[in-house]
Amino acid sequence: MPSLLPYKGMAVAALAALLALAAGPSQAQVQTEARQDYSIVADAIPLSLTGSPGDAARGRAIVASRQQGLCLLCHTGPISEERFQGNLAPDLAGAGSRWTIGQLRLRIVDARHFNAETIMPSYYRSKDLLRVAGAWQDKTILTAQQIEDVVAFLATLRSDEKGNGK
Repeated sequence: MPSLLPYKGMAVAALAALLALAAGPSQAQVQTEARQDYSIVADAIPLSLTGSPGDAARGRAIVASRQQGLCLLCHTGPISEERFQGNLAPDLAGAGSRWTIGQLRLRIVDARHFNAETIMPSYYRSKDLLRVAGAWQDKTILTAQQIEDVVAFLATLRSDEKGNGK
């Protein structure tokens, strides 16, 4: 019988992510800005949510944060100072080579567009969601500017010719 040990770690990481989101945000985390409209074209949101590019340094901080983006609970990424990283989701290394900026934006805004069963939260969608804590009702997890910052960071993660993420 095959060992279920690798799945136990994945289940623990998934449970931690879900508990962190289900617990509800602190007052500082609740996003109160007016949600920006966006248009999906094919498999991307081609236009910036803010009308300007994001800041990659701020995006890196959001991705690495255990209080804000929570990305590294499920993803591994080229952020060496963060020792404990997930293995449930694709490695972020090389993300800027695998997807266009518009595709990255849509994956963060609403990953369910690609996979209705994903455990990745919709960071900028606030309607038609299930089991949303009261504090999160009609709120987004990240602001439009934070989405653009994360997109700017992920776009910098390019692969070299050998397929190694940088």
